[in-house]
Amino acid sequence: MNNRFKPKYNIKKGDQVVVIAGDDKDLKKPRTVLEVILEKGRVVVEGANIITKHTKPSAQNTKGGLIKREASINISNVMLWDAKAGAATKVKRDRQEGKLVRIAKKSGEVIK
Repeated sequence: MNNRFKPKYNIKKGDQVVVIAGDDKDLKKPRTVLEVILEKGRVVVEGANIITKHTKPSAQNTKGGLIKREASINISNVMLWDAKAGAATKVKRDRQEGKLVRIAKKSGEVIK
């Protein structure tokens, strides 16, 4: 992706998010972000968008067979979870002590 027009996302690896669209939509169940794919604007969320992958036997996996794993979903389909408010929240950025921090709009708490 071109660095000049690189998008900035408010979601990072390890954040608690809720899935707001798709088959796994659940606004009350926070899940963990396992990976953020910046180039494609997608995230891998724990327990969301489970796919079945067919694998052949190999040296590492001698049995082969079916493996269930998470696939990526669009970053627009998730929102950050605000633990204090107990709901999904939008994010604003602010400078505190020279550092850029993410602040939940619902409760005003700093997101770690």
